[in-house]
Amino acid sequence: MMIIRLMMELRPRMVANAFRHPVGVIQLHGSVGDSGSMSKCRQMSFRFISKNFAVDVGLLRKGQCGSRQCKLQVIRASSSQTSTTDPILSTSKAESALILIRHGESLWNEKNLFTGCVDVPLTKRGVDEAIEAGKRISNIPIDMIFTSSLIRAQMTAMLAMTQHRRKKVPIITHNESRQAKTWSQIYSGDTKKQSIPVVTAWQLNERMYGELQGLNKLETAERYGKEKVHEWRRSYDIPPPSGESLEMCSQRAVAYFKEHIEPKLQSGKNVLVAAHGNSLRSIIMYLERLTSQEVISLELSTGVPLLYIHKEEKFMRRGSPVGPTEPGVYAYTKSLALYRQELDKKSH
Repeated sequence: MMIIRLMMELRPRMVANAFRHPVGVIQLHGSVGDSGSMSKCRQMSFRFISKNFAVDVGLLRKGQCGSRQCKLQVIRASSSQTSTTDPILSTSKAESALILIRHGESLWNEKNLFTGCVDVPLTKRGVDEAIEAGKRISNIPIDMIFTSSLIRAQMTAMLAMTQHRRKKVPIITHNESRQAKTWSQIYSGDTKKQSIPVVTAWQLNERMYGELQGLNKLETAERYGKEKVHEWRRSYDIPPPSGESLEMCSQRAVAYFKEHIEPKLQSGKNVLVAAHGNSLRSIIMYLERLTSQEVISLELSTGVPLLYIHKEEKFMRRGSPVGPTEPGVYAYTKSLALYRQELDKKSH
């Protein structure tokens, strides 16, 4: 009866999930009367522990425990653990992987033009860079992907995932309208397990270069002067004409990361972010607590992944994997080592 009344206090969805599986463990604490009977208990509490959540329950005494005045009260409910979508490795909340990749070379990179938020695809070299990035991270677990809304970042993420050993399919989610969300539904549970959701966000876009977009960088320096163009490109808080400063780009990119990406990492999800030089510099500034002077000298190469480990509410930079067989990267954490070990078993 105590368990039943407890479950009635919980959300229906919680109850449904709990009773599909073994109930779990009940830890009982408290004191009873001299006779050992619960009808004369003075104080009682217990913890109900299931696979997905734990609930601390106290017994409020307004008379004898056998009377109708005695009732249960939920003191605290909390999630006990969250598993990733990948059945190969169940990563606990304590640790997760974050991979950052700047997109491969774009057609305007090749032409030395200011690109900013203009939507330009990759060059052949950019495609090769994205594929090489995928090879470097092919042994690292990925449960979710975030990209900017620009095609060069999305191409980089998609091409990189073609090299991953799990062979899961990245699928862009469409939540911009009810119809878009309905029409893009997947109705196979097995297919969902072999998919990785991809979320696109304009907040991860490259810094908007305003009136410089589409201009040749050398010609722009000749027109405005090298010092002025260098100030626009490398200062923290000075924007180009009608454009964004790095500080302005950082405000939107970091706010999105903290609201949407960091909670996924805290829940144990392993995340890939494919974005741009300045939006990623902004995120790295937040992860590594860089100053405004330190971040302006930070350079990110196209198509080179950076690995961070999120553990105990901290981000630890682990550098760039130089290849899929680099032992050092996978020895940094037990979970990455186990994940690669399971991949190796499946390949033999």
